[in-house]
Amino acid sequence: MSVGIDEISFYTSNYYLDLRTLAQVQGTDPEKYYTGIGQEKMGMAAPDEDIVTMAANAALPLVERIGPETIGTLLFATETGIDQSKAAGVYVHRLLGLSANCRVVELKQACYSATAAIQMACALVARKPDSKVLVIASDIARYDLDTPGEATQGCGAVALLISANPRLVTIDPEVGNYTEDVMDFWRPNYRSTALVDGKYSTKIYLKALKKAWEHFREASSLAFADFSHFCYHLPFSRMAQKAHQQLVKLNRAGLSSAEQEAQISNTLLYNRIIGNSYTASMYIGLTSLLENTLEDLAGKRIGFFSYGSGCVAEFFSGTVVDGYKQALHTELHREMLNARREISHDEYLKLYQHQVPTDGGEYTFPEGTTGRFRLAGIIHHKREYIPC
Repeated sequence: MSVGIDEISFYTSNYYLDLRTLAQVQGTDPEKYYTGIGQEKMGMAAPDEDIVTMAANAALPLVERIGPETIGTLLFATETGIDQSKAAGVYVHRLLGLSANCRVVELKQACYSATAAIQMACALVARKPDSKVLVIASDIARYDLDTPGEATQGCGAVALLISANPRLVTIDPEVGNYTEDVMDFWRPNYRSTALVDGKYSTKIYLKALKKAWEHFREASSLAFADFSHFCYHLPFSRMAQKAHQQLVKLNRAGLSSAEQEAQISNTLLYNRIIGNSYTASMYIGLTSLLENTLEDLAGKRIGFFSYGSGCVAEFFSGTVVDGYKQALHTELHREMLNARREISHDEYLKLYQHQVPTDGGEYTFPEGTTGRFRLAGIIHHKREYIPC
């Protein structure tokens, strides 16, 4: 029996800032962003959007197809937590009308936790093959203005249905892990934006890739040449290119630059125009690969490298299932991306400065999302979510 990803859907805000606009305001060359970090646009959440509304929007197409009563577990991965106690997934549980017998848990470890959720989901399904687990990763990446991280902001959510005999990708049980206590990126409770040592974080990312790959080679009989494509965690697209160059070098694969690029280029297409989505980024990359590769990927093996600062990393593998294109939501995703509205720099600053108040007062939020769910306001310290 195989276990893996049966269906996948993602969501991002209907607002975006073109990084050419940011470069113009900063008086810098747009190629610093377009080429230097491989990013073109960054999604900006509407005033009435947060990780819950994005998560529910991402998962809705999956739930509508299979019915809410069929999902036995919801695992919610995020590093944009909204409550120190209650799992954000419990709000999503209500919005999607899931069964009262569905367990819900939130997981956190920077950008890695979606992978932890998927591995846990695979174990649950292996134990009970007729069960289905919904994994959702949802985040809003925010950095201080006028810092190197500003151009790598973004927002997005991805929902994955994990089942036996999946229609998209089977996940192999062998993995390579690496954990080290480092301070390359972190966000204390008293901050709304992360603290990051960019150069150090890149160094740790590449170190973790090397260590996780070496552990994977001990656990698995697979070699570099067995993989057709690779999906990497995507804080920005250029990071995946650096990572893949290192992995090629480590394995003395002897691939040309064009051959290396062909193994990852289609995973980057959505990320370039959405921006960083933390826990969701690698799996939006997988969606991009499956939906934008013209050749039939059936039977091809994909390598996955998941990285979460702090740090925890994992390398694992999966194989694309025959007939996978029938289970994709390609048109839905393209329509959503094409319908987004470009915003001016002034509009960007207004959205950036909109934060959920922390003074305990009561507030209503202006409507802005084009999604099916919105954060209407806060009453008695409670977030009020409603369908649109």
